[in-house]
Amino acid sequence: MDVSKEIEALREKIRSHDHKYYVENRPEISDQQYDKLMRSLIDLEKKNPRLITPDSPTQRVGGEPSEGFAKVKHASAMLSMDNTYSADELREFDKRVKKNLPHEDIGYVVELKIDGASVSLTYGDGLFTSGATRGDGVTGDEITQSLKTVKAIPLLVREREDFPKLIEIRGEVYMNRKTFDKINRQKEKAGDELFANPRNAAAGSLKLLDPRLVAERDLQVFVYGFGHAEGEVPDSQWGAISFLKKHGFRTNPNIKSCRDIEEVITYCNSWQEKKKSLDYDIDGMVIKVDSLKQQRSLGATSKAPRWMIAYKFPAERATTKLKDIIVQVGRTGTLTPVAVLEPVRLSGSTVSRATLHNTDDIERKDVRIGDTVVIEKAGEIIPQVVAPVLEKRKGDEKHFHMPKKCPVCSGEVVQHPGEVAIRCDNVACPAQVKERLKHFASRNAMDIEGLGESMVEQLVDSKLVSDYSDIYSLKFEDLIGLERMAEKSTENLLAGIERSRKQPLARLIFALGVRHVGVHAADILAEEFSSIKNLKNQTLAALTQTDGIGPIMAESICEYFSRPETEKVMEKLDKAGVIMQGKPKGKSGIFAGKTFIFTGGLEAFSRIEAQDAIKGLGGRVSSSVSKQTDFVVCGKEPGSKHTKAKRLGVKIVTEDEFKRMITKK
Repeated sequence: MDVSKEIEALREKIRSHDHKYYVENRPEISDQQYDKLMRSLIDLEKKNPRLITPDSPTQRVGGEPSEGFAKVKHASAMLSMDNTYSADELREFDKRVKKNLPHEDIGYVVELKIDGASVSLTYGDGLFTSGATRGDGVTGDEITQSLKTVKAIPLLVREREDFPKLIEIRGEVYMNRKTFDKINRQKEKAGDELFANPRNAAAGSLKLLDPRLVAERDLQVFVYGFGHAEGEVPDSQWGAISFLKKHGFRTNPNIKSCRDIEEVITYCNSWQEKKKSLDYDIDGMVIKVDSLKQQRSLGATSKAPRWMIAYKFPAERATTKLKDIIVQVGRTGTLTPVAVLEPVRLSGSTVSRATLHNTDDIERKDVRIGDTVVIEKAGEIIPQVVAPVLEKRKGDEKHFHMPKKCPVCSGEVVQHPGEVAIRCDNVACPAQVKERLKHFASRNAMDIEGLGESMVEQLVDSKLVSDYSDIYSLKFEDLIGLERMAEKSTENLLAGIERSRKQPLARLIFALGVRHVGVHAADILAEEFSSIKNLKNQTLAALTQTDGIGPIMAESICEYFSRPETEKVMEKLDKAGVIMQGKPKGKSGIFAGKTFIFTGGLEAFSRIEAQDAIKGLGGRVSSSVSKQTDFVVCGKEPGSKHTKAKRLGVKIVTEDEFKRMITKK
């Protein structure tokens, strides 16, 4: 046989067995027989490297680890979903759909809400060409090599004759419970930090830079629909699932077509208990209008489609022993009590700690050390103590008292009048320093890529950094010796720090971490006062007279800038070349005095990039439409803000018009 034909025959045989094993869950040969086929293909390709193709099964794991992930823009935005928690809220959703589609028959498709990481898979001429994370819905990380290790994702689709020339396929990558438990046992043995839950494990695995390590995680996938497509696709969600299954994709079998909302509710409720029988986690159900034409008519708000909703199951509860209550210190010095629990399985993960919020919460619930307590996950994410089980109380349980000294630095703790929170007043407290550094480097602040939790811990513990201004004194030799810091990652972090020096004033104000000052308030302060020097010299009266700045925030700003240590940090930031001033109010920029609103998904920008462009030209971004709004920028599938703007006569511009506006000199 011709060697090229022999290689292709082997590939086809392996693809068929992959599909039977990973998609249909009915293998026809043993692992040893499969391995023999793969070894034969590897040997033939080694001898004939010119015949290796991107869709070969041997290419699922290959190549060297990458240095980082490139950003990729989704051809069609991956919007999030609105959530609902009751049957009545589902009925309200049905009413809204019918109101927007009067006199039309509405059918629904109900699917399991897989608790994993959303991905987009792009195919060109039936070949898997790239894959990405959801990211912010508009732009994600390109993780093609990691996704190639997921064997249920076909590298080449079956029956390509009727497959679109170019298509984005959407799915959810997840880790089953058995694999999750196995990996956490390995991490525990190695002394590494455990994954919180299978979703966290799946998302973390996809972000590993070495695809060979990703392959060891045995990730799974279910696909559930399309994004952008160039070519003919089915006109219904039910048809889309059948189409994907026909072409070799793994779809979830627990999908149901429902004639009305009452049938939807019955099906959703049936999975409340049945979900425990699955070998993977779900956190609810997804309800979609079946007709794609109706979906397009319904459109979307800036955040979520109007034709789809997630029904979240009521929070699961578990009972366990409260062994102790410890205290954690946050960015602003707030002392937060945390329950230390006997480990217990809850909503797909093992829980050993839970929040108790504050001393008032503990007293109100009458929770004591040694109690048997009921816990649940708020929103299926954050474990919290609900109540003690009083009938199991023995009498030797202990009341909790907040410490008089900070548990981290032994500094004095205070409770300001009118506040529930108790705080450590020592701004040099290492726990506060770490949290402030994380905030300073976060995306909406100075956006320093590479300065995450692990790096912050090392910088503070090694005394390389004592406040955020010290970041700008770091050198290559300081970083290269730290854990997991190779030459390239060190250079990348230093480059990120260098870029952050040029962030606009509003980002710096937000990054400072002044209590009560959020992103929007930072914008107002930057526009109104135009420099850190001017801002710190403002009186309480001047601040409270500023639109959008209330008395509590004004007090917080004055208190922050009155500290001697703040003065020192501001001087160090100034010397480091960080931008400390913006443009004087009303004196420059083509958008000076203009207010903008965004609605719908943008294609050429992320929302943050577009907002920064407006601020850089003297404009202001708001969140609600009023008669004072100057422009509403409409992207794909605009929401209610577009309708309100039309009603109020506010000028509406497309994304292309907006691009021309910001490039006009």
